[in-house]
Amino acid sequence: MPFSDFPEFSIRPALNSDQDQIVKLIGDCYQEYGDQVVLHGDDSDLLDIEGNYRDREGEFIVVCNKTGVIIATHAVVPLDQYTGLCTFRRLYLHSELRGTGLGKALMIWAIDWARETGFRRVEFWSDTRFTRAHSFFGKLGFQTRGETRDMNDGFQPYSEFFFWLDITPNS
Repeated sequence: MPFSDFPEFSIRPALNSDQDQIVKLIGDCYQEYGDQVVLHGDDSDLLDIEGNYRDREGEFIVVCNKTGVIIATHAVVPLDQYTGLCTFRRLYLHSELRGTGLGKALMIWAIDWARETGFRRVEFWSDTRFTRAHSFFGKLGFQTRGETRDMNDGFQPYSEFFFWLDITPNS
């Protein structure tokens, strides 16, 4: 499902000036699980969005409604250019937009961006509480073996599942 299926929204690169809106969106998603954003912990990348994404040869995009409010985000960050490894981060959508196809459009954008940039593999971790997202990742071809890691850099301890997808870069 391409972004053209969502003419009511605009997509653009995230800027440092978007920090407050992005933190609010992510914070609202975290609150669904009794959690909150910790800018001096797991969410410290949000203190310098441009530096932590675009300046590292990655990309962070936002989706805005007609009034300019950020309603969704997604990002890609290189992990190892030599081996063609990148990671996905910050896939968040306003709760009313889940199941509309916008999340799929964001994931397809990220996979296409990674492929066009020459990456061969995407790896990422996802909070074990995000069960709906895990089913969604599987439908897109992401694999997992149920490997987890315990994290203590957030508001409360949490665990994450490991996911990956091998992709064929454009020549």
